[in-house]
Amino acid sequence: MEETGTIFQLPRSERPRERLMEKGPAALADRELIAILLGSGSRGRSALSVATDVLHSIRDLRALAARDAAHLLCVDGVGTGKAARVLAAVELGRRVVRYRRADPPQIHSPDDVARLVMDEMRSLDREEFRVVLLDAKNRVIDIETVSVGTLTASLIHPREGLKAAIVKSAASVVLVHNHPTGVPSPSREDIDVTGRFVDAGRIIGIDVLDHVIIGDGRFESLRESGYL
Repeated sequence: MEETGTIFQLPRSERPRERLMEKGPAALADRELIAILLGSGSRGRSALSVATDVLHSIRDLRALAARDAAHLLCVDGVGTGKAARVLAAVELGRRVVRYRRADPPQIHSPDDVARLVMDEMRSLDREEFRVVLLDAKNRVIDIETVSVGTLTASLIHPREGLKAAIVKSAASVVLVHNHPTGVPSPSREDIDVTGRFVDAGRIIGIDVLDHVIIGDGRFESLRESGYL
C-alpha cells in the first residue's frame, strides 16, 4: 500500500532523520537512507514512498552506483535536486572506500584485480574499459577509465590507456572491462584489443600483465586462459 502525506505525519520515532540521529545510520533500512537524501516527497506522497520507487527502479542497491541522473529523473517525484543529492552521496561513499585504504593495494594475481573492481563493475549496465596502473612493485597507482560503451577495436585505442600510464610513470598495467551480461567469456574483440595493447606497450616499455573480464560475481583472466 502506498504511503501518502508527509514524513512529518509519522510519529517521531518512525521518521528516518530522527531515527538516524537516535540509533545511527546502520539502523536504517535502505529506503529510509534514500528518503533522507531526497529530503521530501511529491504531490501528497512521502519521501519514503518516493524512496521505495527509487529502489524498485534498480536491480539492487549495488546497481545504484551505476545509475546516472537520467535514470533517477525517470522516477516519479525525483527532480534534479533530489537526483543530485543521491548521486553525490553515492560518489562520496565510493571515495571514502578508496581513501580508507592505508596502503595502495598490490596486484599478485587476477583474483586481486577482481577484488579491486568487482563490487563496482559487476552491476554496470554498459561496458566500461579501464586500465589499472601499477608501479614497479605491482602496487596500484590509479585506475583510469578509457571508454564507456560497446568494446570494439575501433573504439578502444592503446594510446588513451597507455598515455595515463606514461604520465603517471606506471611500470605495468592490467586491462579490465565488464560484460553486462554477467558472463565473462572473452570475445574475439576482447582478444584483438588485448593484442593491440600488448604490442603498443612493448614499444614504449610498459608491460600489459593481463586483461581481466568482469562478470556478475565471476571473472576471466586472458592470461590464465592462454590468450596473452
